[in-house]
Amino acid sequence: MDFLDRYRDIVPDFKAFRAIQSRPLFSSARINTLKIEREVLLERLTEEAVPYRRFDWYPLGLKIDVESPGKLVENLLGHIHIQEELSMVPPLVLGPMPGELILDLCASPGSKTTQISAMMENRGLVIANEPSLARVAALRSNCERLGAMNVAITRYDGRNFPRGSFDRVLVDAPCSAEGRERRGPGVIERSNCKRSLDLSVLQVGLLKNAIRLTKPGGVVVYSTCTYAPEENEMVVSAALNEITKSNESDEAEEPTKAHLESVVIPGLQECPGISLWNGRDLGREMSLSARYYPHMNDTGGFFVAKIIKS
Repeated sequence: MDFLDRYRDIVPDFKAFRAIQSRPLFSSARINTLKIEREVLLERLTEEAVPYRRFDWYPLGLKIDVESPGKLVENLLGHIHIQEELSMVPPLVLGPMPGELILDLCASPGSKTTQISAMMENRGLVIANEPSLARVAALRSNCERLGAMNVAITRYDGRNFPRGSFDRVLVDAPCSAEGRERRGPGVIERSNCKRSLDLSVLQVGLLKNAIRLTKPGGVVVYSTCTYAPEENEMVVSAALNEITKSNESDEAEEPTKAHLESVVIPGLQECPGISLWNGRDLGREMSLSARYYPHMNDTGGFFVAKIIKS
């Protein structure tokens, strides 16, 4: 776990951060309001003596204390969906509304796609894009099980998704997944700076295209489940800087402008994104993004940035 030492200067209470990595993560689930009302679901869990605790910060989130929550009949029926707690944050930051046109650029296995669909009450359209054919089956299965009827699945490389004028775009990017260590040890052992830098090339491409695909006034949310600045603030900073440079060099097209907006989820404790890493100035604006650490909320780890296109 020595690789975590590189985060010593940016993680508050680093000792507690290190210690919690070896503690297993509670199973969590999201109540699926497309199929059942919240109070009805809670009554059924109580009747069946399924031990659960409600999230303090999200009325549809539950911590479930059973060995195999995926085998619960409520999960099989689509009344709940097993989903890591912080995975529910990006759709809330995205804020989809019924009737809108939404793009989930990296959609499989569909946890966030189906959460977006539920927030939209199955009204409007969600394009769930997944380039990997092997991962499409899980995405389609979850959409069907959870009753997400306003979802259409596409298979493009997200960097080359061809066209659209979307109200909102989610980029839950492929990443080194360091924040998932508590779900099963070994993730951090496989982490290294080269891997993060290699992934960042893909991530910047995804985020740049997401901004291009969003209509003026629209929202782009970029998220990862890793701590690496190379995959988080450096990606957001690079994408915004490349957009600025493109505007300066291409006077024929109408310039694209985008800026960060603060990420705050009441009831969750976040840390501001970092503006400086390894001597590199990433810009003060990066502090508007949010870092969620496992020892602060008893969760996994996550990074979320909200971008407004103007």
